[in-house]
Amino acid sequence: MSVPEVVRELITRNRSVYDCMKMDLINYTALAVKIQPEIEKILGNSVNLNTIVVAIKRFADTFENKGEVKEESVLKNARLALTDGIMDIKFSIKDSNGLDPITIFDEFSKIGNNYEFFRVSDSFRFLAEDMDDVRQIFNNISNRKNMFNTGLAKIKISIPESQNQSDVVSYVAEVLHVNGIELVNAFFSQDNIVIILNERDASRAYEILHSDILRN
Repeated sequence: MSVPEVVRELITRNRSVYDCMKMDLINYTALAVKIQPEIEKILGNSVNLNTIVVAIKRFADTFENKGEVKEESVLKNARLALTDGIMDIKFSIKDSNGLDPITIFDEFSKIGNNYEFFRVSDSFRFLAEDMDDVRQIFNNISNRKNMFNTGLAKIKISIPESQNQSDVVSYVAEVLHVNGIELVNAFFSQDNIVIILNERDASRAYEILHSDILRN
């Protein structure tokens, strides 16, 4: 991920910051100082503060064209897939006891292929069905406290290659927020965007997004 992509993702996840930015009520430098440590942690290297400020400013500028974006709809030609009964599995590299992703992939292949994998600077993340067989794969992890976040659902959004993934996440977060639904998390893969919601909100969120696509 690039600095602008990480900035967009962090701001989109934080509804308070996102709303303040839309209303032009936020100091870009102060925000850059606040999120700089998290950006550097995600990217695994130091990032110049001015680079972050510029990325924030460019993201803020996109709100000026929000009317045009809505007219064209960033979800045009997108495809959705909803899966409920999902758990978010997160563990750090230091707690893995030598359990590397390849070993985990082998174990998952014996169960099925309905999972997502994401790697950040110091941890691994899997999104998988909440099943005992899946939990057993991670029995050797030394620190399992708060490792499993359950009661979730995922909506996978497949978009044309020409679309900006960060713009899609921002748009989806706003559409759902207006309808009283908040994202738990959002992840970018090579071909898709995966948004995570509480299971109780998933069906309604799917219908809202699907209706948006049909209108275009």
